[in-house]
Amino acid sequence: MNQDELKRYARHIALPEVGIAGQEKLGASRILLIGAGGLGSPMALYLAAVGVGTIGLIDYDIVDSSNLQRQILYDESSVGKSKAEEARSRLQKLNSNITVNIHEERLSRLNAMEIFSNYDIVADGSDNFPTRYLANDACVLLGIPYIFGSILRFSGQVSVFGMSDGPCYRCLYPHPPSPESVPSCNEDGVLGVLPGVIGTLMATEAIKLVMEIGESLARRLLSYDALAMRFREFYIRKDPDCPICGEHPSIRELIDYDEFCNGRKDEVVSEDISVEEYSILRNTQEHLLLDVREMYEYQIANLGGLLIPLSELPNRLKEIPKDKNIILLCKEGVRSRRGLEILRKNGYSHLRNLAGGINAWTERIDRTLTSY
Repeated sequence: MNQDELKRYARHIALPEVGIAGQEKLGASRILLIGAGGLGSPMALYLAAVGVGTIGLIDYDIVDSSNLQRQILYDESSVGKSKAEEARSRLQKLNSNITVNIHEERLSRLNAMEIFSNYDIVADGSDNFPTRYLANDACVLLGIPYIFGSILRFSGQVSVFGMSDGPCYRCLYPHPPSPESVPSCNEDGVLGVLPGVIGTLMATEAIKLVMEIGESLARRLLSYDALAMRFREFYIRKDPDCPICGEHPSIRELIDYDEFCNGRKDEVVSEDISVEEYSILRNTQEHLLLDVREMYEYQIANLGGLLIPLSELPNRLKEIPKDKNIILLCKEGVRSRRGLEILRKNGYSHLRNLAGGINAWTERIDRTLTSY
């Protein structure tokens, strides 16, 4: 290490558990981050600051103004630009001595093994189950640690999978939940500072793994509740029957994760109606458009209709006639599907769900509406 590096990392080197040897391990390490969003932002910034030699970023999205509430890699000048490019620029300004590799592509079973094989650790900041199962399986097959993090509303989770004799993500979640039951930050929201808490914990685990110090979260799931300001810990056992890390694994190569988590990705749910179909139907067929979003969302963009937030729906059924065709609408089609199930259980029969919600309408039918 040269004099500039000794000065830059002096507070690290002063730690007996780190020293020059530990700092050099960081400089030689290669860590891949899946997603350069809420969790990826604090992870990337801290890993760059501490001198991780090579940081990889997988993200093919662009910066939206709604990201700025929590994705601290970006500022207002980043809106409309490539997340990966903006992230690389920011990280290299923070530390010009590191290498930042960007992968502007959708992670899939076709490229995961090739990308992952160039790194020592994978830290997953994604927000969907297909990517999590894919990342877990690729890491198990390659024998590299998988750091998991998730956030929603006011809570988050962190763990480390794929360690020697430790459990993997499938040991904790053997089966993915049904797509219609899965909440998301887009639909249910997330406290702006929450990704900072969870992302920093994930970065901490990565740093400890590189330097081989402390006790990792392998075999433990750390849960954080911001409203109660409380951490809880849960023990995770390795499942001997796990299909990928168990005693007799049946998964020996990556599978189709869209099919595994969502059913056939090209399957159309019979109750769904596309935005293209609805653009014709709304002017030709009598119906009731039922919007189950919140009032503030309706004020941002709406297609008219009756607004009843999903949380109020069970108590406001009298406002909804049973003799009409009903099209349910939300932001992305998740809450409206839950609303459809509520109505069906209460005797409603002529129901359709607007697939993709108002986001799909704004993107494919009417770009004059505000996206959020």
